[in-house]
Amino acid sequence: MSESPEITKTNSNGEITVVWKPAVCIHSKLCWTQLAEVFNPRARPWVNIEGAGTQRIIEQVDRCPSKALSYFRNEEAIEPEAILAESLVEPLPNGPLLVYGNLRVKDADGHETQKNKVTAFCRCGASSNKPYCDGTHLKVGFVG
Repeated sequence: MSESPEITKTNSNGEITVVWKPAVCIHSKLCWTQLAEVFNPRARPWVNIEGAGTQRIIEQVDRCPSKALSYFRNEEAIEPEAILAESLVEPLPNGPLLVYGNLRVKDADGHETQKNKVTAFCRCGASSNKPYCDGTHLKVGFVG
């Protein structure tokens, strides 16, 4: 079985580049319910980087619980290995298990994937992107 490439989409306003990793998204809806001028799932492309100022976009991206949305300032390239974070595990009520920090995740076939910042792991058992959360807990009414 070959690994599928991780899809990453980027949008830049010249100051920052917003990075979206769809496979990591848990569909918390915080981005588009709190900043619809930039994040609109009904529009194509769904990210309108010109819809708000840089600082407001940064504030909203920082609220993404799965870190499917992230950003970097265009004048500074951030290497994942340079991200220093204290390890922390946080179960979200009726949602995924969030693990903060730099980790290597090994799948059943022994393939390792480097994860940085925050990783959302499925707790409901219904994700089609195991071991990661894909937001299915909302559809199945997971309580935990």
